[in-house]
Amino acid sequence: MALIPYDDRDGHIWMDGEFVPWRETKVHILTHGLHYASAVFEGERAYSGQIFKSLEHSERLHNSAGILGFDIPFTVEQIEDAKKEVLARSGLESAYVRAIAWRGSEMMGVSAQNNTIHLAIAAWHWGDYFADKMKGIRMTHAQWKRPSPETAPCESKAAGLYMICTMSKHAAEKEGYQDALMLDWRGQVAEATGANIFFIRDGAIHTPTPDCFLNGITRRTAIGLAKARQIEVVERAIFPDELSTFSECFITGTAAEITPVAEIGEHTFKPGQITGALVEDYERLVNGKLLTPA
Repeated sequence: MALIPYDDRDGHIWMDGEFVPWRETKVHILTHGLHYASAVFEGERAYSGQIFKSLEHSERLHNSAGILGFDIPFTVEQIEDAKKEVLARSGLESAYVRAIAWRGSEMMGVSAQNNTIHLAIAAWHWGDYFADKMKGIRMTHAQWKRPSPETAPCESKAAGLYMICTMSKHAAEKEGYQDALMLDWRGQVAEATGANIFFIRDGAIHTPTPDCFLNGITRRTAIGLAKARQIEVVERAIFPDELSTFSECFITGTAAEITPVAEIGEHTFKPGQITGALVEDYERLVNGKLLTPA
């Protein structure tokens, strides 16, 4: 993807109910969301001019804010309308859509009960997150672990929870990998830095139970696609010493879509029939060419 600075682009961004020229959409440096990570967001994809699973994303945004203790001053329906208008104004058929809500600048400290809650929505062109995805990406092992749900609001798509994801992905890229596998605080397999993970053995799909990380919208879609093909899906605790027993592996996420994995550290996988079928089904689904209960 072209390295065009995100603060220096043409177009408009929807912010707090109105469209603002892209370069003029600013927040103050003393914004609570910046200093204390009191922000929640959604990453969404539009295909052929339609935002995939848009309503689920808008509902999750509201839920994420509620978990962090604030209410977004726009209804789900208003957010849906705003996203559609943002996409229409962008003139893009295929795009990434980012909605973010955050605490403002009235109070600066751990406590910020009286801060205004803001909401912004932007859209920009988005190509394939991983080039030549059927080749399979290379992953390593992350140093950082997903925290216990007793220590972090893991059911919220909260900005602060992505700090260790950025650290882990940067470390992986410095070593020549494209992503990293994160374990949880118990030492069980959790997810990649920004995507859920699946493994295949003897014709069945195995995936970690999402009890300390997001049960992703794309994750749920992939499970629905697999079940529509009568493929068994087992959600359970998976341990690192099992990685050598799986033949295929793939990750799922709004950006990654369904992307095969070729290796995780010393463990290798070969994208096969099941992974290939799900990649094809997902592409057909998001482009309106497949009807499924997913």
